[in-house]
Amino acid sequence: MIDLEEAVMEIIVNAGQARSLCFEALQAARAGDIALAQQLLQQSDTFTRQAHKMQTRLIEQDAGEGRQPMTLIMVHAQDHLMTSLLARELSAEIVHLYQR
Repeated sequence: MIDLEEAVMEIIVNAGQARSLCFEALQAARAGDIALAQQLLQQSDTFTRQAHKMQTRLIEQDAGEGRQPMTLIMVHAQDHLMTSLLARELSAEIVHLYQR
């Protein structure tokens, strides 16, 4: 059984790092360093995968039966993950525009 507090913190930390790297990528692209921007986006993906892996483990543990309590911190973690995913998609598009 996964410790819920540790799992939630892992999602928050990894999603937050992924989001931060997306914004660093935007700064690099704005400065004209497209190669660095793309590298930062790839690094972001590594943290996103870690957060998503933990989210998947929690979902599997719940098995759609409400076994996991839905707490405010869990909602907060999901919010962080979804925000970082959106930041990644938008950052990739903006980096592409800078590249053009």
